[in-house]
Formats: sequence, structure tokens, C-alpha cells
Amino acid sequence: MSDPTKPPGAEPGQAAVAMDLQEEADRLQAELEEARPPHAGPISQIAAALVALAVGVFGAVGSYALGLGQLTQPGPGLWPFAISVVIIVLSAVLVVTGRGLQDTERFSRSSLMTAVGLVTLVGLAALLPVIGFEVPSLLLMFIWLRWLGKESWRSSIVISVGAVAAFYVLFVLLLQIPLPRLI
Repeated sequence: MSDPTKPPGAEPGQAAVAMDLQEEADRLQAELEEARPPHAGPISQIAAALVALAVGVFGAVGSYALGLGQLTQPGPGLWPFAISVVIIVLSAVLVVTGRGLQDTERFSRSSLMTAVGLVTLVGLAALLPVIGFEVPSLLLMFIWLRWLGKESWRSSIVISVGAVAAFYVLFVLLLQIPLPRLI
């Protein structure tokens, strides 16, 4: 008679290793469940979806005002409009299906990190038309990586500079999107 927990053809040592890995995975899953913040409830879930829906609508209206252009000659509002439409659709799905989900967390001190991210994003939007996208984007990425993401100074600097350079090449040089810019 064969052991039902043992995979066919497995050696006794392999079965013991598989059992140890499964026990370790179960232990880690239990630790993650204990460390997880408490669920905020279905009203918070729906409210978060409605906030995201409002942000999507605001973004779609604002990007439409910037001008969508055409696919062969995209305007500055085309990509933000496309992203806003995706946000609207996903938020609407979340409004309909979100009541039973367990994804929202109660507000805590760690929720302040989200507020810092939002404030820096608003700062980017305010500085963009004044001094172009290069410096505000560089500062935003650096702040997010270094203080919100807890990356090292070196990683934060290298990734920020590289990402802004990649954005410049992609959007300004290749796609020729008329972004406000310093250079």
C-alpha cells in the first residue's frame, strides 16, 4: 500500500523535504495573517472605489481639456485620458463587486505614507507647467524611492535619473508629445 501524501516516484528524503517546505509555507502564511491590519469593512471598500472613480472622472475631464489629438499625432492629454478611462472602468467594477472583498485596511499611521504620496503628486502637477517635467519628476521619483520605498541613496538616485531620462527619450524624442519641459 502506498502513502497518499507521497508523490509517485518520490524518494523518502524528497517527501520529507516537501513536508518541511509545506509546514514552513503554512507557518509563514499564518504569520502574514497575524500581521495583517484589520479589515475596514464594506462601506470603506465602496467609499475607496468611489474616490478612485471620482479621480478617474476628474483625470478624464482634465486630460480631455489638454487635447487628445489623434493616434498618429497624440495630444498631451491622450495617455492620461486612456489611463483615466481604465481607472474609471476598474473603479466601477470595484463599486459593483467590492462589497464582499476584504482588501481595505483601517486607517493607521502607515496610511500617512499614502497622504505623503498624494501631496507630492499634487506638487508635481503644480510645478509641471512652471518649470517643465524633468525636475519635478526627478524629485517625485527620488522622494518616493528614498522615503516612501526605503531604497538606498544610490538606488534612489540611479533609478530616478534613469527613469526621467527614459521618460524624456520615450515621450519627448520618440513620441514627440509636447510636454512642458526645461530642456
